[in-house]
Amino acid sequence: MRAHLGDQLVVESNRSEATRREGEIVGLHHVDGTPPYDVRWSDTDEVAFVFPGPDAHVQCTEQRKHAEQRERGASGATRVPAEPHLHEV
Repeated sequence: MRAHLGDQLVVESNRSEATRREGEIVGLHHVDGTPPYDVRWSDTDEVAFVFPGPDAHVQCTEQRKHAEQRERGASGATRVPAEPHLHEV
């Protein structure tokens, strides 16, 4: 897993009582973009030191912007979003 500042860390869960969690990567501890990361969680606005587990992936900021543009489309109608590009784990 590799990330850049501004990318999103997304944590999925197989458990029904747990929800998906997203946060912006605001700090890197290795030049090559490997974990751990400092993540500002979108649900609490708190920054945490995170070692992502197997249920996490990085969504690139640039790709997220392109996906949002594709969702809106030329007509302004919402379309089904394309699957995000995942960094290699």
